[in-house]
Amino acid sequence: MFARRGPGLVRAAATTAVVAGTAGAVRHRQDQKYAAQDQAAYDQQMAAQQQMAPQPVAPAEPDYAAELEKLAQLKNQGIINDEEFEAKKKQILGI
Repeated sequence: MFARRGPGLVRAAATTAVVAGTAGAVRHRQDQKYAAQDQAAYDQQMAAQQQMAPQPVAPAEPDYAAELEKLAQLKNQGIINDEEFEAKKKQILGI
């Protein structure tokens, strides 16, 4: 009748499945490893760019106290009168 000539069809299919599964697992692990390396390189590159980029400088806030002191000195010296002092003070304070 039928003589068996080596491994059967089921055994060959099972062996192929094991090999394919192992190869898929190895490939998946390599993909994860390469993705992690790419992410680390990207993070380093972005950090270097941020260090090289000039940081935005906040505009200096005006020193209202110093301006008002100067204004008071002008008033005390008689250079400006009370009305001019009040008008300039309101302008400085934004009133």
